[in-house]
Amino acid sequence: MLEYGKYYHIYNRGINSQKIFRNKEDYLHFLELTDIYITPIAEIYAYALMGNHFHIIIRIKNENEIGFLDSRNSKTDNLEKKWKTYFPNRNHNQKLNKYFNVGDNNFKIKPVPTKMFQHLLNAYAKGFNKKYNRTGSLFEYKFKRIVIESEIYLKRLILYVHNNPVKHRICEDIIEYPWTSYLSLVSIKPTKLSRETVLGYFDNMANFKFLHKKEDDISDIENLLLE
Repeated sequence: MLEYGKYYHIYNRGINSQKIFRNKEDYLHFLELTDIYITPIAEIYAYALMGNHFHIIIRIKNENEIGFLDSRNSKTDNLEKKWKTYFPNRNHNQKLNKYFNVGDNNFKIKPVPTKMFQHLLNAYAKGFNKKYNRTGSLFEYKFKRIVIESEIYLKRLILYVHNNPVKHRICEDIIEYPWTSYLSLVSIKPTKLSRETVLGYFDNMANFKFLHKKEDDISDIENLLLE
């Protein structure tokens, strides 16, 4: 179970290392689903989508930071499109316990972090299988997670995740690869990422960019990585 307030490296790969992203639309769809299911329950610090696997670095929000939703009127919260899969039958709220903590009045519901990640991957796999006319499991695991217990490791994991495309020789420079959070973090455009928090760990933008250029011996944090 994902615990409130803790930092995690979340990752998964395609079953038998097969591709889980085949084209631009697949990457965009996964990011859209991540916004739908994960931003309500976590701060996203970094991610990399890598063809046959992905990495996401997050902080699970404290329970009091995660708001309740009203299953009777999702339009009020502008969630009709995003959350309609959660409310197949609004007259039987006991079914919602699979994914939510139900409030005292049986209409107020709160997302459960672990279930939200499972639902993200289930939703993506279902769409992927339909799109490509395939059946069976898409991901190797439900999802893997490792607790990040120090700021030093958190910073180095962010560097590692952003440099994943370079490490796998997909590109020579991280600015050439569009499917990590690096470009969003160095941009001034609005983002759902926790940009200010991430840059704060690196003191400033200049140091953030500089450290991404340095080679790092990752032997001491290999237990925190997906390889």
